[in-house]
Order: sequence, then structure tokens, then C-alpha cells
Amino acid sequence: MTEFEFSIIASGLDPDAEDFADRFFDAGCDDATISFQKGRIIADFAREATSIDAAICSAVENVMKAGAQVDRVEPDPLVSLSDIAMRTGLSRAAITNYASGNRVGNFPPPVARVTSKTSLYDWSAVATWLFQHDHLSREKAMEAEAVGVANEAIRARTPKLQEALRDGLAAYAKRLDGVA
Repeated sequence: MTEFEFSIIASGLDPDAEDFADRFFDAGCDDATISFQKGRIIADFAREATSIDAAICSAVENVMKAGAQVDRVEPDPLVSLSDIAMRTGLSRAAITNYASGNRVGNFPPPVARVTSKTSLYDWSAVATWLFQHDHLSREKAMEAEAVGVANEAIRARTPKLQEALRDGLAAYAKRLDGVA
């Protein structure tokens, strides 16, 4: 078993209710810290599971069992160059050089705030690129993709999250391995 760290952002429960925290604990979220910030429920998990998709699916199921509506999974899929440096342990200067094409080409382009000084990048695309250039482990790239796939399934209200995650990650693994 491996421990996976991620957060589930949820809504729909009153944080002032007497049983607020107990609902999560009783629903199986005993490996999460529950808080309420900026109008959202934050469940920070450190969940042991055989895979990232199993960890996310079971946590989503537990949060829903507590009565909350799952809005998304984090870490945030949009990242700045500073965020990328922090997540990878690479220097900010190295990441800036990659993004500007000064070291290696084809770094993923920004997907938001393209014209600003603090452009945002798709973490999954960046993680894939970093893996392909030997700067990130395969496991970390898979985790980045899992969050993206989970959020797509949550947005689409896919009834079988586990199946969507499994299929999405299997296809992604093939792409990482150069099979697809």
C-alpha cells in the first residue's frame, strides 16, 4: 500500500452543525483533516491504497456518504511556474528556462492568463512533459493525470467514477509508455 495525499473540495453541508466533523469520520474519512474555507468544505486526505485511482475513488465515495457534494479533487490542475518548481523540487530558474524554450523545446504552453506575467499551465500536461524529459517520476505523472481524469468525471457527473478513472489512467499509461 502507498499513501496518497490529495484534497477533496466539497459543499452542501452546514459547517456549524453539531455533527459536521463526525459525519465525515463516520463515513470513513478518518484519514482526512476536515476544514471549511472560503465557503467550501476541504477534506485533506493522506489515504493508503493500492493505486491513486483507488484512493481518490474511495475518498470521493466517503465524502458523498457524509452527505456532501464533491466539487473537485486537488492539488489544483492549474499551476504557475513557481507551483511547478515547488511540486517537482526543480529550481524556479530551471522551470522558467524550460517554459521559455531556452533548454529543451516543446514545453506545454500556458492554458490560462496567457498574456499575464503569471501564466497558468495544465499540471497534467507539464507532468507528462517532465516525465518524458526525466525530471519527474512515472508515479507523479500518473497522480497528476488521475486528478485531471477524476475532475472531468466529477464535472460530467459520471456515475461510475472508478471505471472512468481506471480507463482514463490505462490509456494515459499507454501514452506514457509509448504504446498508444
